[in-house]
Amino acid sequence: MVSPQTEEHVRAFKEEKGFTMELLSDPGNRVADAYGLVYTVPDDLREVYLDMGIDLADYNGDASWRLPMPARYIVDRNRIILYARINPDHTRRPDPADTFKALEKLKA
Repeated sequence: MVSPQTEEHVRAFKEEKGFTMELLSDPGNRVADAYGLVYTVPDDLREVYLDMGIDLADYNGDASWRLPMPARYIVDRNRIILYARINPDHTRRPDPADTFKALEKLKA
């Protein structure tokens, strides 16, 4: 998983959730920007986030209030994207089962 959160927040999140997978910090959304996945949270939604105790400026270490869209890619050794699932709705994450199906198809 790649997140714009600071390394400190990524480590804390990983420990809190007990994840064993690698979580990577993408300061300033540079990687997400390269894939065209970044959007700026609108002002009215910022207020909702802050009311819920979510301060992206603190988590991400900058005041941009920019987030990446949920996306999942399968990239081969030659850096060719073989599979991509992206949803601009941050509440709808790509289903891991679909990714496993795609991997099985590519393997065949």
